[in-house]
Amino acid sequence: MFDFEKLDVYQKAKSFNKEVYSFLRNSKTIDSVSKNQLRKASLSIMLNIAEGSSRFSKPDRRNFFVISRGSAFECAAVFDFLKDETILNEEEFTQFYGKADELSRMLFRMIGNLSNN
Repeated sequence: MFDFEKLDVYQKAKSFNKEVYSFLRNSKTIDSVSKNQLRKASLSIMLNIAEGSSRFSKPDRRNFFVISRGSAFECAAVFDFLKDETILNEEEFTQFYGKADELSRMLFRMIGNLSNN
């Protein structure tokens, strides 16, 4: 088992990605640009957590976690857009937005821990 697989944030990112992919697979009304952007951003969260965990220096690890957090923000923005376009209903928006927010907060703590030590 790789170290990143033991991280709660990675497991949550993996679950989030799976839910996003399932949502995108079942949605017929999302334009291809938004769909591709959301697919890439949700995958980027977990991939940057994995890559960051492989780095030896704290600044290097921190950088990948910052990128991962940025991808969570990107997902939140796409969800906000989809809600405004009435492609996402309020319940779906709240669910996805909340999970992106949780990932962002977890990554923020990890980034902070690498900055303070």
